[in-house]
Amino acid sequence: MGLRTKVSQRILDWRVSCNVVSKVMPEFLSMLTPALFIFACCVTMLGGFVKGAVGFAMPLIMISGMGIFIAPELVVAGIIIPIVTTNFLQVARAGLGPARAALEEHWRYVLLVCIMILVAAQFVRHIPADTMFIVLGVPVVVLCLIQLVGWRPQITPRWRRPFEWIAGTLSGILGGLAGTWGPPTVLYLLALNTPRERQMAVQGVIYGLGSVMLLVGHLKSGILNAETWGFSAILVVPGLIGMWLGFRLGDRFDQERFRRITLLVLIIAGANLIRRGVMG
Repeated sequence: MGLRTKVSQRILDWRVSCNVVSKVMPEFLSMLTPALFIFACCVTMLGGFVKGAVGFAMPLIMISGMGIFIAPELVVAGIIIPIVTTNFLQVARAGLGPARAALEEHWRYVLLVCIMILVAAQFVRHIPADTMFIVLGVPVVVLCLIQLVGWRPQITPRWRRPFEWIAGTLSGILGGLAGTWGPPTVLYLLALNTPRERQMAVQGVIYGLGSVMLLVGHLKSGILNAETWGFSAILVVPGLIGMWLGFRLGDRFDQERFRRITLLVLIIAGANLIRRGVMG
């Protein structure tokens, strides 16, 4: 009788322990297998590395990479906190003085990007999964192709203000839906013939403020919720590790060649997302 009581107590203790573990385990793990979680961490580290090395493409890499195997809504949720963290690190690295000057010059564009990110983010949960793959894939392919061929729009001073409104609106919509307002911002700055050192300061401001709006927008939309915020928060770690490695190793290889290879890989990954959306 004593032995049976001890065994029963051990079983009861084991069940209690399992219940406690299940409660403290991150809720997002119920949405991912361990293999997919490791895969997401590796993709995020790669995105951070490229951002640290050449200064762009982290959201594009995370979206096109994780989107191969992971549900679109979880992908969008996963990129949010790593983007906020790495963008503000980029702003801090560039310095607050240049950031303030950039904000004063491009405030209309920044304002429109922030507003449209907030608005567009509210529609993500209402888009069917197959359509969402297309929404994520098309901007990746188009924007990478534009950068790969080196096309840049030419805007005269007379048309600068209308161009700011149009470009800011389109960038914000892409940002809210797919988290990819970076490449349109680069095209906007190139069209205005912004010097390269000035571009970095402007990009830092737009990326930093835009990522905060993305966070707020998806808290309101429900994409970032009790089940998904832990996934996004944990991805900050591999993102920062990758960015640190990119800072350290970026000067040791041909950045232009690395950039072009990255764009080609992104085009292939983006095309695969479109294929998933079309074929179901």
